[in-house]
Amino acid sequence: MLKQRVIAALVILVIIIPALWFDEPLPFPTLLAAVAGLLGILEFYRLVGVTSIRPLTYIGLVWTLLFIISPHVDSNLLAPLLLTSVLAVSAITILFLRQKDGILIKWVWAIAGVLYVGWLLSYLVALNLLAAEGNPLEGKSWLLLALFATFASDTLAFFIGRALGRHRMAPGISPKKTWEGAVAGAAGAVVVCLLFTLPTMFRLPLNGGQAVILGLLVSAFGQLGDLFESLLKRNAGVKDAGRLIPGHGGVLDRLDSVLFAGIVVYYWVLFFRPVS
Repeated sequence: MLKQRVIAALVILVIIIPALWFDEPLPFPTLLAAVAGLLGILEFYRLVGVTSIRPLTYIGLVWTLLFIISPHVDSNLLAPLLLTSVLAVSAITILFLRQKDGILIKWVWAIAGVLYVGWLLSYLVALNLLAAEGNPLEGKSWLLLALFATFASDTLAFFIGRALGRHRMAPGISPKKTWEGAVAGAAGAVVVCLLFTLPTMFRLPLNGGQAVILGLLVSAFGQLGDLFESLLKRNAGVKDAGRLIPGHGGVLDRLDSVLFAGIVVYYWVLFFRPVS
């Protein structure tokens, strides 16, 4: 299992790093997010039983995709429009379905999935599209920071928790997660954030103290995202959200931390990035 996990992680890196780098002739980072989002929402819907209501599944897929690509449209009205339209269209749709038992619960889960996967993934797309005067790579650098700080946190939390973990962090949700692993994960995220303060082409407007704080926030929210998805799986009575990635489970099992960490980095940039 461990060997499969390592090999699969390396394959994922080989796929995503080139995809994240090139924005022409197609916006490959957005395409990658779209594919991951559609696979992730399908896994989410299987967990909560929405796939039994096909019209809701189709609506969820369409609006998840619309949310993911929405940062490419420069309009403050688009997000409220998408939210309003998915609520209205899905609510009207269920009025005409023959199956009425439990339909409102499925409707709530369908909307929750769109927000959880589609809306949260849109923050990562928005990060990639950021531009700064004199530094065209800044947006891509923020995206890489979000991803690699989260990956470092997840990886160290897994291995250190497995080797040294003694104190269970959330035994009622995920019995294998430990405080020792959580601390190691936070340290890994901090180290990655500090690397983005070095004088390279990926340097970001962060000083050492800010990098430490951001790394701690990324790790904390990433681990909370992981716990949230673990709670979903526990309630669904499954170990993994899917089987697409050997040793890791499904796409949602890889997205869970990134979805929450991406929000942290986006709002850090929004509120604390120096205005050029």
